[in-house]
Amino acid sequence: MNKIETSKSKDVFDEDQLLHQLKHYLPAQATLKDFVHHNSLHSFQDKEFFDGIFSASEIFGFHVTFNIGTYRKLHQQGRISTSIIKDVIARSKGEKNSAVYLDKMLHTAYKHVYKPRIGQLRAEWKKQYKINIDDLVQPLLFRIIGCFLDQGISIWSFPFAEKGLINALKELEQHSFSSFFKSKRAKALLFSKDLSIEKLLKIVVGNPLYYTNYIFDQQYSHKGWSGIMASIEDKPESVFIEKNVKLKDLVLLELLLEIDTLDSVLKAKWKPLALDFKDKPIDYLSKVEHTELEEILQLWQESFEWNYYDEVLSGVNYLTKNKKTKEKELPSFQGIFCVDDRECSIRRHIEDVDTSSETFGAPGFFGVAIYFQAFGAKFHDKNCPVSITPKHLIKEIEMKQVRKHEIFHSNKTHSFFQGIISTFSIGLLAGVKMLLDLGRPKMQADIANAFAHMDPNGTLLIERKETDIEPREDGLQVGFLISEMVDIVESLLIGIGLVKDFSPLVYVVGHGSSSANNPHHAAHDCGACSGRPGSVNARVFAYMANHVQVRQALKERGLVIPDSTQFLSGMHDTASDEIMFFDEDILSKNNTLEHKKNQPTFENALDLNAKERARRFAAIPINKEIKQIREDIKKRSVSYFEPRPELGHGTNSLCHVGLRENIKGLFLDRRAFLQSYDYRKDPEGITLAQVLGPLPGVCGGISLEYYFSRMDVEKMGAGTKLPHNVTSLIGVTNSSDGDLRTGLPLQMTENHDPIRLMMMIEHKPEIIMKVIKASSAIYDWFDKGWLHLVAINPEDNNLYLFYKGAFKKYTPLKEVLKTNDINKVIAEAKEMESNHILEATLENLDTYVYENKK
Repeated sequence: MNKIETSKSKDVFDEDQLLHQLKHYLPAQATLKDFVHHNSLHSFQDKEFFDGIFSASEIFGFHVTFNIGTYRKLHQQGRISTSIIKDVIARSKGEKNSAVYLDKMLHTAYKHVYKPRIGQLRAEWKKQYKINIDDLVQPLLFRIIGCFLDQGISIWSFPFAEKGLINALKELEQHSFSSFFKSKRAKALLFSKDLSIEKLLKIVVGNPLYYTNYIFDQQYSHKGWSGIMASIEDKPESVFIEKNVKLKDLVLLELLLEIDTLDSVLKAKWKPLALDFKDKPIDYLSKVEHTELEEILQLWQESFEWNYYDEVLSGVNYLTKNKKTKEKELPSFQGIFCVDDRECSIRRHIEDVDTSSETFGAPGFFGVAIYFQAFGAKFHDKNCPVSITPKHLIKEIEMKQVRKHEIFHSNKTHSFFQGIISTFSIGLLAGVKMLLDLGRPKMQADIANAFAHMDPNGTLLIERKETDIEPREDGLQVGFLISEMVDIVESLLIGIGLVKDFSPLVYVVGHGSSSANNPHHAAHDCGACSGRPGSVNARVFAYMANHVQVRQALKERGLVIPDSTQFLSGMHDTASDEIMFFDEDILSKNNTLEHKKNQPTFENALDLNAKERARRFAAIPINKEIKQIREDIKKRSVSYFEPRPELGHGTNSLCHVGLRENIKGLFLDRRAFLQSYDYRKDPEGITLAQVLGPLPGVCGGISLEYYFSRMDVEKMGAGTKLPHNVTSLIGVTNSSDGDLRTGLPLQMTENHDPIRLMMMIEHKPEIIMKVIKASSAIYDWFDKGWLHLVAINPEDNNLYLFYKGAFKKYTPLKEVLKTNDINKVIAEAKEMESNHILEATLENLDTYVYENKK
């Protein structure tokens, strides 16, 4: 993370420096189609976590923790124990100060003062002239920007968009009978040869010392639109219909509209806002001095986090110290899934249904960094992590299914006469259909169907021959060479530790999410595939791993995959709880029989997974018959009237990097990212460095976006999704005149416990230290506290917490909870007819060691 330096001389206005600073602090959320999770406060990641979030709170007015009353209530409810609070205080403040800080946390009255730095200067318009300049300017401003950026909602595209926003407006003003401006001065300024931000600020603000603050105030009053302009300017390929987008043009246009509004409303009765200001302005970005209240809030938040972490680590500690070594048998089948926390539960259920099966976790692009072009598509989709720039293109060159179309979305309604006819014919049918969908929702052509990302029976161009004459398209290599396939397959299999004891069938299962009325559906697809389903990647990897020449090359490198072993790709829809397998016709006769034998295992696991998920859906009673629960789960994923089709990553909080067998039997409640890794085959941590590379950014990004969207759903989240309108196909607003909403909506985060991600890695602490120190980008995630890190040392079976730059032995405070203990409490509660005890027990089953399949 590059630290942005503030200009030392406020007398000299540097337009480029201002825009550079502004971009750094604006939200970095991409368009809806590329909605990939990231740290909402990325601009403060060069600071220690609490210094960063409290600085952001002081500067921009974000709520970054609960208030002190909420923490005290959580303590009263038993969700933050006194023993954990004392431990946190002792670790950060010293044991001798425990009593003092405990009293402050529990009893001292604090006054919450809310006065962010941002916005103070532009508030003077209301104080001095009794006008709300935002209300007067923004409705027109947002409509112009929305039309300019539009990706296909409007019938006509914005004229002259290729020339940029300001130049396009000049062309429109020259060739139109009407004007966007009401006053002559604003229009004349638009056409002036020396148009600049500084020139307009001289008219609006007057005092150069206040220029920077004014622009920050102005752009942060609609940080969503400003953020998307900055994002598209830096990555013009992020939109299908490319535009000449510049954040500077937005600033210029807004200043012109402000001058126009002030001239029209106040006539000659106004002067530059800060012309007469004598005091030195507040430096918005200067160092923030923290208060005692923030110190106490930090202790409360850490206690809230460690109340959960300690529970998990007690379970890990129990399993680590009670390992049962047994001779490993050849698994009935193996499955490679995404590390995604939602795959945590389906893997657990598969392993429970078939106890001889074995599952692995890896980033869901499976090492296949590609752009994908569906059959007949005009554009490429990026199917790999955001940080990677693919060099390869996979094309769908044949499809066997016929894409269905929805008559209600026909473009024939765009013409005048056909539009009138359609209103009284198709329009009436649409009303009937809407009522039918209310009672019997089903998958339809206009629903985001995860399985429709590619034709399951279509043909992909995966292999590129050395002799191909035209191997490139749009600068990308079409398909992979054999040598490239070998590297990809070897890297993934070594990374997850699958290098021997291959079962006859190895399933490679990507994931996606179907939903009917969810603009943020990309946030539910695979983050490792840039918010798209991982079906293509799974299918391409399976093709590579089955390739005869790839197998031969791997054998020469010492990685032997038996001829009888076949890789079969598939995709898990995490919303509807369905799995589809691809290319089943490639299977040998024996493996076809094995696959048929395994399919009931997947179906039973999906049933159990649906029932487990139903606990969080108020509309689905979990005492229903299990098949009915799964049917209800499927219906809600395709219902136009369901605001919570999946709940996504809600409650994510952990990442385990190690052997799956070492945490089998630990119920983690769908809260853990699970990355397979075998420390025994990597004594120096060389493979660990490769495995760990994408995890902080991907898993940490998901965790932190949920954290901040939950803490401040209005300013860092997207508010409630119920009034959302999709605007320009790039974002959502609460009305036609609203700001683009950043972050995640309430319906995705309301059940989320906002805690930082804790990463647990199986290896010696000194090896982990060497690996993370080799990359400053990775090291800073842990050293600055944006993620927690725990080493599970296989040499002494102890846990080591990374704290203040060193690993220190950690002994859990809580006793491990087992299913026998839970069953005993439930039985006693029922005997006492105590619903309170029963509900409290079931409510807090985040983590426990299970000794049977219940």
